[in-house]
Amino acid sequence: MAAGRRPRRLLSGPSRWTRLAAASALDQRRANPGGAGKAGPRTGRSGALPNPLARRARGRRAGAGSGSGSRAEARTRAGAERQRWLEAAAQSPLAAGAAAAPAPAAVRPPPPPPPRALAIRPDMSEAERAPSPAAPPAVAAAASEEKKGKEPEREKLPPIVPAGAGATAGLDRGAKGQISTLGGFASSVSQKKEATENKSSPTHLVSPNIKNGNVRDLPPICLDVRQKQRIPIDTLPSEMKAPVLTEPILPTQPKTMKDFQEDVEKAKPSGDWKTVHDFYLTTFDSFPGLNAIFKKDAAASFNTIEDSGINAKFVNAVYDALLNTPQDIQKTVLKGIINSLLREWKGPRTKDDLRAYFILLQNPQFNNTSTYVIYAHLLRQTATLVEADHHFLVHWFKKLSQKRFKQLVERLLQFISLRLFPAKPEEFPPIAKCSWWIPSASKVLALLNTANNLVDPPLIPYTDFYNSTLDHIDLMEEYHTWQSFGNSHRFSFCQYPFVISIAAKKIIIQRDSEQQMISIARQSLVDKVSRRQRPDMNMLFLNMKVRRTHLVSDSLDELTRKRADLKKKLKVTFVGEAGLDMGGLTKEWFLLLIRQIFHPDYGMFTYHKDSHCHWFSSFKCDNYSEFRLVGILMGLAVYNSITLDIRFPPCCYKKLLSPPIVPSDQNTPVGICSVAIDDLCQIMPELAHGLTELLSYEGNVEEDFYSTFQVFQEEFGIIKSYNLKPGGDKIPVTNQNRKEYVQLYTDFLINKSIYKQFAAFYYGFHSVCASNALMLLRPEEVEILVCGSPELDMHALQRSTQYDGYAKTDLTIRYFWDVVLGFPLDLQKKLLHFTTGSDRVPVGGMADLNFKISKNETSTNWLPVAHTCFNQLCLPPYKSKKDLKQKLIIGISNSEGFGLE
Repeated sequence: MAAGRRPRRLLSGPSRWTRLAAASALDQRRANPGGAGKAGPRTGRSGALPNPLARRARGRRAGAGSGSGSRAEARTRAGAERQRWLEAAAQSPLAAGAAAAPAPAAVRPPPPPPPRALAIRPDMSEAERAPSPAAPPAVAAAASEEKKGKEPEREKLPPIVPAGAGATAGLDRGAKGQISTLGGFASSVSQKKEATENKSSPTHLVSPNIKNGNVRDLPPICLDVRQKQRIPIDTLPSEMKAPVLTEPILPTQPKTMKDFQEDVEKAKPSGDWKTVHDFYLTTFDSFPGLNAIFKKDAAASFNTIEDSGINAKFVNAVYDALLNTPQDIQKTVLKGIINSLLREWKGPRTKDDLRAYFILLQNPQFNNTSTYVIYAHLLRQTATLVEADHHFLVHWFKKLSQKRFKQLVERLLQFISLRLFPAKPEEFPPIAKCSWWIPSASKVLALLNTANNLVDPPLIPYTDFYNSTLDHIDLMEEYHTWQSFGNSHRFSFCQYPFVISIAAKKIIIQRDSEQQMISIARQSLVDKVSRRQRPDMNMLFLNMKVRRTHLVSDSLDELTRKRADLKKKLKVTFVGEAGLDMGGLTKEWFLLLIRQIFHPDYGMFTYHKDSHCHWFSSFKCDNYSEFRLVGILMGLAVYNSITLDIRFPPCCYKKLLSPPIVPSDQNTPVGICSVAIDDLCQIMPELAHGLTELLSYEGNVEEDFYSTFQVFQEEFGIIKSYNLKPGGDKIPVTNQNRKEYVQLYTDFLINKSIYKQFAAFYYGFHSVCASNALMLLRPEEVEILVCGSPELDMHALQRSTQYDGYAKTDLTIRYFWDVVLGFPLDLQKKLLHFTTGSDRVPVGGMADLNFKISKNETSTNWLPVAHTCFNQLCLPPYKSKKDLKQKLIIGISNSEGFGLE
């Protein structure tokens, strides 16, 4: 029977016997219209049909009650009735072509089990194919009485046996015995016919493997519990279909890498690939075969989590040679993988199975879309392993070379992209039937991402996990699905945020912010109208009116007074200036405020020259509201898509996401994260270097350093001491406890000494950016969203610039780019600040600036003019490069303040 097609249902159990009995009873009524059975026919679930067993019982009771009949007469009537039943059964269409059933036994046997159809093989003998004796009517009637009032069970589908499988078929399920029912024989005849038709196609895969008498069903179509379909084998490409072997072919004498390479070199000039073909056949036909070849020591267990026990060089050599072998060898490998996956779908996993999955995932053949059906099944089996097995795979993945690891990641990303947007949709099954493909690939990709994070430095940058294809899907739909269902059975890419690019995450955050802005503005409008007050457009915005001379105090007062409006669109007005904020004044307000707050004289932050970054001052004070202001500024910058010139170390953003959602319990510590000496090196590299030297010191630490678990800090000219642990001033630092000392000292500097300052900063930031979208971000991505990228690419800016009144070939434009590309970095940043209001590059790069150069039809004595609201530079048509350079430097060096032309 062809795989993937459900055989036609055959009636089973009591229904068949009842129908045959009905034909016999009909003949009896025609021959003897006034006979027994006046009480009416007995009925069952199959319909109102006569029951010969019940009628015979009534005849016995009638004979015994009258006293005139005898047991001999009852037996005579029963024999006549049995003979009529046999004659009717012989004339039934179901019995056509079947061998004659033997006579019923004298002793009533127990009720037969539910009929099972026989798996017919082309090489079975006639004796094996012979049907079993049919059950007598009395047995059928008894079974019907037992099932009276119950729904008859549906006949179980027969196991599908591979065409041409020969003696490997599962005969232990009754194939060598006799067929128990007439329906079973009819089903077996149907199977025999279809098996004969398929005999001419030896490469047609029609079934799962049968091993040890158990049918190995194909895995379910989807992990979603709502789908109950099974995977149609017809979705496999024709060249991938192959008979499934019951017992794997194991290599008799495993080859070494040197032997394999010699065989390949001999086959290339001669064209005789038989030895190489046999090697690939025996290796990939089963999981034991893979372990026998690639395991360093076939007898060893290698159960340690750090060592897979696999000869990685041999695996790489085999895969590198595979792509240069003839097509029949490559097809053999794919057929072997199919066999291996079908055998190993169910049952507990051993470490050898994990090694096999680890090896198969590295197969370069899965770069080809024609192998994606097989690849998808491999990914699902890997994704559904238990957590303990995933731990082994993660630690084995991190041992891969950078090249192999990157190939694995790129292969999975391509698999997801082509499933979402296939170049040839006809190559893949319908998306409804393979909805588990992308979730399985994402889960395996998560294992690789975890492995990459365990390595310092990472094998590949975290940006290499980005899938830019996801920028073109409905991101908000993914986000809302994730918010509504979390990590339940509903899949969303937000469950695996490492594949979402920073540009896509920015879109999610912006749209989520816009929706919150609209919702709050609408609620303000409704409240105003409900109180019968006239609505004012200003109520839809967060309006800031500040003086340049009192920038920090005015801003703090405004933000404190309008705390309920923080999630509205921001608009800034400088008192005494006639500027209309279309975005430029907001950018300038951020820039000036940040510069003033972070100035060393202000005392809130300390600038470390060695690391070129700011860190929180550990000085204690009575009011930390200004730290909260800095947090609000950062939140407003993210909320309003504005980049800031803030230089915090990466560990600051890690603390900012600890936790990413503000806890409901106010006593829960916030801004506390696990730190290491590498985090301290980002802030105070000299101190971190000294602690590293302490850890590697070979002398007597206690006598040579004479240190205790006590540290000292200067605050306003006063030296204060702090114990790193209770009684620390009396605990000396020794060779045995120096690691603890370094860890406690690092934690003190980054977490404990600035806890109150950072807690105020944390709550200020999250008072604006209270969104689940923050959970999608890495600390590095938060930094990019807040600060932008400090790397300037003026060539990219030149390529993306638009012109109004000029052409890019005009002489003035050529002068402009010659001058700008020759500027030092500080002047390039001043130009960027002059035209955009910020000297940082946004998330999407220079292309996202939408930079425009317009022609200013004025005298060439005028300076360039910028509209920071629109990232526009108005440039007069200067006649010489020297004149353009002079005017441009003057303009960008005096860019603060707002003036009218």
